[in-house]
Amino acid sequence: MRIPATMRALQQTSLRGPSDTHLVADEPVPRPGPGEILVRVEAAGVNLADLSRARGTFHGGPRPPYVAGFEAAGEVVALGTGVEEPAPGTRVVGVGDGAFAEFAVLPAAGAVRIPEGWAAADALGLVVNRPAALAALRLGRVGAGETVLVHAAAGATGQAAVVLAKRFGAVVIGSASPAKHDTVRALGADHVVDSVDGDLVAEVRARTGGAGADLVLESVGGARFAESLAATRRVTGRVVVVGLAGGEAALTNWDLVYRHQVQLVGLNIGVLAEAAPQLFGELMGELFALVAAGTLGPARPAVHDLAEGPAVLAALEERATVGKLALRP
Repeated sequence: MRIPATMRALQQTSLRGPSDTHLVADEPVPRPGPGEILVRVEAAGVNLADLSRARGTFHGGPRPPYVAGFEAAGEVVALGTGVEEPAPGTRVVGVGDGAFAEFAVLPAAGAVRIPEGWAAADALGLVVNRPAALAALRLGRVGAGETVLVHAAAGATGQAAVVLAKRFGAVVIGSASPAKHDTVRALGADHVVDSVDGDLVAEVRARTGGAGADLVLESVGGARFAESLAATRRVTGRVVVVGLAGGEAALTNWDLVYRHQVQLVGLNIGVLAEAAPQLFGELMGELFALVAAGTLGPARPAVHDLAEGPAVLAALEERATVGKLALRP
């Protein structure tokens, strides 16, 4: 195909959040460098990390002005030096800067082929949310019959975690705002607790005979972080920290010895892929086996026009969304 010189894109112009995310029509189309591919974006995933980038709280995040977004699915249209696969015409999903645009550059090595019969938007989550959910459960050593507390259970990563934890034989407690409880129950959660006004510790302990959850997938942070620790079973309980949507939270060695005797694991899916490539490869192999088996189907995200991106990001920040979100350039 003929690649134009400019394109539509969402540009982040400050670190004040989605209010300073603007649609531009003359952004230069990027060129793939060595080891990279250029993709004509058919759908771009919207993630909580987009908000932390826009607020300047994402470690090592881009500095404005920059083209926002990092999860893209679409057709390969050009190859950088040294790249032979995936060939032009292949439909892939991957992670790379500048996804909220008509064209985006992705690392060739990290691009994943979109499953046969899936739309591009359906593949969103295969390289971000679902690997994170699976990694959290595996690093947390989930076991059949154990109780797993999943925060933000109605979100993209939370939904995948609920489905997978049930697949592995766990009893699932999903935490979500009341308006989203039916969604979480429909995923198979055994219990749903109120993430807004409920007493998290009391509710989890009431559902576990006073013992607490065996595994907590902690994505809230902020003031709720201590509550997550207090809701975890002492000594043998594990907490996998997968995000900090509510901000940072302090924890000292004194806390771990005298207040919260739990096992802590920090998870960043990008660092996992880089620092433990063999483990990451095994996780991705397991993930695609689950997709092939039908345990994890197409994402079916709510898709919005690129111009609606600032409003979609604002709604995500206000916790007013459910499931996976996507933008269509």
